[in-house]
Amino acid sequence: MTHRERVVSALLRKQPDKVPIDLGSTINSSMVVEGYEKLRRHFGHEFDTRLCNRMMRAVVMDEPVLQAMDIDTRGVFIGGPLKGGDQELGLDCYRDFWGIERRKPEGGYYYDLVKSPLAGEISISDIMKYPWPDPDDPGFVQNLKPRVRWLRENTDAAIVLQLPPAFIHPSQFLRGFEDWYCDFAYHSKVMEPLFDAVLEITLQITKNALKEIGREVDVVCVAEDIGTQDRLMVSHDHYQRYIKPRHWKYFRQIRDLSSGKLLYHSCGCITSIMEDLIDIGVEALNPIQVTARGMVPVELKKKYGRHLAFWGGIDVQYLLPKGTVQEVEQRVEELIEQMGGGGGYILSATHNIQPDIPLENVLAAFQHARAYSPSFGK
Repeated sequence: MTHRERVVSALLRKQPDKVPIDLGSTINSSMVVEGYEKLRRHFGHEFDTRLCNRMMRAVVMDEPVLQAMDIDTRGVFIGGPLKGGDQELGLDCYRDFWGIERRKPEGGYYYDLVKSPLAGEISISDIMKYPWPDPDDPGFVQNLKPRVRWLRENTDAAIVLQLPPAFIHPSQFLRGFEDWYCDFAYHSKVMEPLFDAVLEITLQITKNALKEIGREVDVVCVAEDIGTQDRLMVSHDHYQRYIKPRHWKYFRQIRDLSSGKLLYHSCGCITSIMEDLIDIGVEALNPIQVTARGMVPVELKKKYGRHLAFWGGIDVQYLLPKGTVQEVEQRVEELIEQMGGGGGYILSATHNIQPDIPLENVLAAFQHARAYSPSFGK
């Protein structure tokens, strides 16, 4: 099979020749700058580092590295606006196009939230008057077609389009986390207009992107966390009342405008909404955070594998940073054996490869997965 055929087959829950491998096709399955530079030097390549997500400092992985690793996927990422994009506020500090301010502390790897422009007591009028970004700014989509064209002409990989989060993350950052949580209990009359204001913008950005390349990509990914280590961020009732209908609207537009499979990313324990996700059109689930309560890959596949494909499973919290090469390889074999039979599984890490993960463990995870995968289909 080609790399693309392998991924598409797995997503259709049919047996591919090998278990597909993803590294770098989404903003949550890539590598943080410092970790990536070690991998790049290992293969003898030096490039200017490009980011697919500035906040997390996740990189756009270079084609020679992906080819050297024999990765089955390639990412396509929405750009930033030409007007009103990131504004530099000093050393390692910036304001993004939503108006949210972030700073990278000395010695840190990521940009922390330092100012939420809609924090505190606000009214519906404040939301209406807020200087919202222009979703029709051509910067969001201008590089999509050239990127897809290049990938189709120069690789046989499956193409993954990364779309912006629907409304949860932007509203959390705009409001600040404490106010965002309190709104569910005390200020829903303000919370819902905020959700809808954000969703209106992301729907339009998404619509424009999908009109450009929606029929040309194999997977469409939406990343929007709703889980913590042991439960949902909010009650299941609140999820069904405030979040699920808006996700349904966002996902429905994706399904209408793209032939790609819908991949949804949420970290944490989300076992209580698995049926809900299937109900609103999710076709593949990432990252299967195995350290969160109840997120046991083999049990999830047994219970939901008729409706969902699974994408992820290699633990970045404990296994990759602290395990031995032998332990990493053993876990890769277990995941392939437990999840790969009959299709429905793409192997990747449960989040971006962090700087403290030894290079030998990165190589062990992905190279051993490729070497071990051919046992299927024979």
